[in-house]
Amino acid sequence: MNRHSIGEALAARLYAAEASIDRAVADTAALAAALPEARADARLSAVTGHRAITGAAAAIGALADARGHLVQTHHTLAALARKLDLPALAGGPLDKPGDTPPIGGLYPDDDVAKIMVNKTLPDAGGFC
Repeated sequence: MNRHSIGEALAARLYAAEASIDRAVADTAALAAALPEARADARLSAVTGHRAITGAAAAIGALADARGHLVQTHHTLAALARKLDLPALAGGPLDKPGDTPPIGGLYPDDDVAKIMVNKTLPDAGGFC
């Protein structure tokens, strides 16, 4: 494998991990929101189920921390790719902060996307 294909494989895994953790945050938040409603619907005391609510809230916090680590990993890998003079990979479906105009990911025939992708990420210094 060459560096470009290795980068593509890592990018695909990174995007999958980012999507998975976002789904986990959303699912856990939905659970946390349902717990007090379920308690009220069952006409139970506010004391009942409190540990479940705090447990779900703590899980959301832990997932948010994990998501932050993935974001840092994303920045680090992008900086390393620039340092190795690899082309920017934007296989993700979402615009990045500061993309002007919004580009919606990499389109093979879109020169603007090729130039602008990841320009808002930090330089390699301090990340690699």
